[in-house]
Amino acid sequence: MTSRRVFTNEFKIDAANLVLKQGYSIQEAAKAMSVGPTAIRRWAKQFEAEMSGITPQGKAIIPEQVRIQELEARIKKIEWENDILKKATALCMQDSIKR
Repeated sequence: MTSRRVFTNEFKIDAANLVLKQGYSIQEAAKAMSVGPTAIRRWAKQFEAEMSGITPQGKAIIPEQVRIQELEARIKKIEWENDILKKATALCMQDSIKR
């Protein structure tokens, strides 16, 4: 069984920039970076989208979008915690009214 290779965001950005800024073809960039052309194509497309301000559904690669995803996750957690507190407060209020 072969293990999947893991690439850093910096590596993905460098690979995408070969195509987007340095004029390499997908095939040339794939050969230069020793990865498959599908990965290069996906990273280039994702990099372009993120640079346009689109936050991806999956894991972001540019630092600004990574930060946005972290903050969105934090907001979601805080909202979840607030919902729990509201429900707990409502239960406590009901309990005190019954007494």
